[in-house]
Amino acid sequence: VQLQASGGGLVQAGGSLKLSCQASGDTLTTYNTGWFRQAPGQERKHVANIGWSGRTFYADSVKGRFTISRDNAKNTVYLQMNSLKPEDTAVYYCAAEVSGSAGRNPDGYDYWGQGTQVTVSS
Repeated sequence: VQLQASGGGLVQAGGSLKLSCQASGDTLTTYNTGWFRQAPGQERKHVANIGWSGRTFYADSVKGRFTISRDNAKNTVYLQMNSLKPEDTAVYYCAAEVSGSAGRNPDGYDYWGQGTQVTVSS
């Protein structure tokens, strides 16, 4: 599967952005799909993921503010980000894996899209 992430940009604190991860080559309903982010000088960290069944998981830092969803018809996973904070600034990546066991561990994901920059100004 190939993944194409988009939707990043510059937004003020308190604002919203919606990221998209368009898949091709296979259907995302057979993958666990996640969003990760990496700030300068930091490790890549889990943000959210959605499993085959649609069950969702979130990092504590984004619970209640971010929502991950999947549109099967469009073969796309979204990350709706509300109440953005300057500490949300990072490059955001979407990723997918087949086993369903990777969870929050980026090393368990086999397929990665290119990153999209999210910058939140204070």
